[in-house]
Amino acid sequence: MKRTTIRLLPVLGGILALFMTVGGVQAQSRPAEKVLRYAFPIAETGFDPAQISDLYSRVVTSNVFDALYCYDYLARPVMVRPNVALGMPVVSEDLRTHTIKIRPGIYFADDPVFGGKKRELTAQDFVYSYKRIFDPTTKSPTYSDLEEEKLIGMEELRRAAEKPGARFDFDKEVEGIRALDRYTIQFKMAEPRPRFIHKLTDPSILGAMAREVVEAYGDKIMEHPVGTGPFKLDQWTRSSKMTFVRNPNFREEFYPAEPPSTDAKSRAIYQQMKGKRLPMVDRIEISIIEENQPRWLSFLGSDQDLLERLPNAFAYQAIPNNRLAPNLVKKRLSMERVPTSDVTLTYFNMEHPVVGGYTADKVALRRAIALAYNSEDEIRLPRRNQAIPAQGPMPPLTYGYDSQFKTEMSDFSRARAAALLDMYHYVDRDGDGWRDLPDGKRLVLEYSTQPDAASRELNEIWKKNMDAVGVKVEFKTGKWPEHLKAARSGKLMIWGLGQSATIPDAGDLLSLGYGPAKGESNLARFENPEYDRLYQQQLLMPDGPERLAIMRQMSKILVAYMPYKFTTHRILTDLTHPWLLGYRRTAFVREFWKYVDIDLSKLPK
Repeated sequence: MKRTTIRLLPVLGGILALFMTVGGVQAQSRPAEKVLRYAFPIAETGFDPAQISDLYSRVVTSNVFDALYCYDYLARPVMVRPNVALGMPVVSEDLRTHTIKIRPGIYFADDPVFGGKKRELTAQDFVYSYKRIFDPTTKSPTYSDLEEEKLIGMEELRRAAEKPGARFDFDKEVEGIRALDRYTIQFKMAEPRPRFIHKLTDPSILGAMAREVVEAYGDKIMEHPVGTGPFKLDQWTRSSKMTFVRNPNFREEFYPAEPPSTDAKSRAIYQQMKGKRLPMVDRIEISIIEENQPRWLSFLGSDQDLLERLPNAFAYQAIPNNRLAPNLVKKRLSMERVPTSDVTLTYFNMEHPVVGGYTADKVALRRAIALAYNSEDEIRLPRRNQAIPAQGPMPPLTYGYDSQFKTEMSDFSRARAAALLDMYHYVDRDGDGWRDLPDGKRLVLEYSTQPDAASRELNEIWKKNMDAVGVKVEFKTGKWPEHLKAARSGKLMIWGLGQSATIPDAGDLLSLGYGPAKGESNLARFENPEYDRLYQQQLLMPDGPERLAIMRQMSKILVAYMPYKFTTHRILTDLTHPWLLGYRRTAFVREFWKYVDIDLSKLPK
């Protein structure tokens, strides 16, 4: 429904109704509430930072919970600054100890669990929230990311909880994560961690939670997000609509930013916003609109203020030649087009009897499938040239990405694909036109997909390319959250999805091949001792040529075994209406709700 401005109407056959004037200018009645409305193309899975990994749930939790640090909203390149921390960490010379003070006087949103009392954020809340990641009963997809930091004593605590009949002991103090006093938290690692501060910036993963809230709601905690962030959940209809309102307990915070001197748009935003108290909007309304056309029409009809991720299907009409179309310019829309720190991929379940395994014939099958797939077709057709080819997992805007780096990952050759299949006896044995397995059984790729139009376009590319080399592919359609659950359990054969870096370092996505992350970030369930050794080695190293060489070597291992076919890095375009102020897409800032404003005077009448 369109928003309307309430006005007093003329009455008595043209005699003007009563009106109020201020300084001789008629004052019209306008909505007092500022509401940001936009849509997600994929349904959320829930709101517990410890249990989620999908992008859209993490957008929500980023705006409800607080991390110790954050990335500056306007700074380019990215810059870490304190969020609820009182200054930057005190780091030991050996890079193993990080000590952080927390600002006093920060409070959680009100909840019945608190019994009508204000509940202050303390260092112990962060200790508890981090420990939840290690609790086996949480089944956190973030566990492997935090485990690799080697926080002293945390693995022992987890192993004790994995014993039959045991429980995770949240009250046992460990050296790796502890509260030194009410407002001081300390992290101690067994090994140097030069980039540990990046682990402290993501509220969608490591946002502070109150223990009593988690224990009160139990297995319903995904439905009850209670944080110290600028917004709190008001209403939720699962996979349909979410409403969030301003958290009245949110601390006094004013617009902070350091725009680069060369970025005119960012500097203009800063001049417009500096000094304003956060958040500036009162309410956030998010709809789930999975199909591209209704989401696009809803935005054009002013039912949405923001269109994140312009659907590729409308790229040629909305941004011909990557410039805003004249009809949209007349509507005073604004465009934000940026490369993203993500990679699109198709993974092969390495434990599946058809496409998994490490023997030469299985590696040959996956490499042949990858060679038979034309990434340029995907870029040109479904993605409307809004992407670039991927050479591996390392995405743009992260340390380690090199636009000149080339691997076989992006190669397309049906002749080489067919030769590999023939060499390892994937041939048509029964004369039905489709290749069979070496043992004579049918070779059928089961590709999991979603029911939306964009997925159907991608499926057509896969089918066309596999048909061309005689490999039969069938599509298993389901909802994204259900596929994710099945993927974590190793129940899907092949699935295509996107992965985004959460920090400005490519090591974040190199975890896709890390064995201990199997079933978490490593959905392919890939295991390779050499890869794991290199992964651990680069964690200890400062940035520089030696680390970059190791990261490239890891990418080449993934090319050799092909647990993933990395296809593209997307280029995203966001569109905004003129009444939405202050919006900028920032690769590593998902908590943007508090930085935008609604100009009520510009809303459609």
